[in-house]
Amino acid sequence: MPAMPYTDPKSALVYLDEAHLHQDTDLGYGWCARGERLWVASCSPGLSAKVSFYGLYLYNEGEVRLWPYARANGEHTIEVLRRLRAEVSDRKIILLWDGAPYHRAQAVRVEASDLNIALVPLPGYSPDLMPVEALWRWLREDVTYHHCHSSPEDLTRRVAAFETRINTDPCALADRLWVKDQLDPKEEELRFPK
Repeated sequence: MPAMPYTDPKSALVYLDEAHLHQDTDLGYGWCARGERLWVASCSPGLSAKVSFYGLYLYNEGEVRLWPYARANGEHTIEVLRRLRAEVSDRKIILLWDGAPYHRAQAVRVEASDLNIALVPLPGYSPDLMPVEALWRWLREDVTYHHCHSSPEDLTRRVAAFETRINTDPCALADRLWVKDQLDPKEEELRFPK
């Protein structure tokens, strides 16, 4: 993991990641009689029927934000940075994120600098160091598994209700979004045997 820039206790630490949620059902786990099919109602809206969400974990506050956009790109990323700065207007922001192409875009980096947001890229292929990955698993379990959304508005409404619900319990949120600061070499050996 890259060395963290010096932070005073008044800095806001924020993790940011994106996910693209489809209106059609995610096939999670379910129960049915052995040998029988598990049927899930779906209107089959197709793979193009999706909403991109920017997920932000405001670590110091023990809260998340789930902001919907038609797609994740440089323009929307700049808008997210501005929204974040408006919400956290009184202190420096340290933003940790992955190496998505639109995160590396010159316009995004310039805007982050202008907004006094320090960008800290995570190493490539390190989802274990990104707690928002656990947020996406949690969201899918609660919102998209075995449920087909009739419209983007329906999906967005259910995600907003999920956000409101999980933000009421910061301890449960911290337990589910545990932040790793290093990888366990023995655990990694089990994942990627030689």
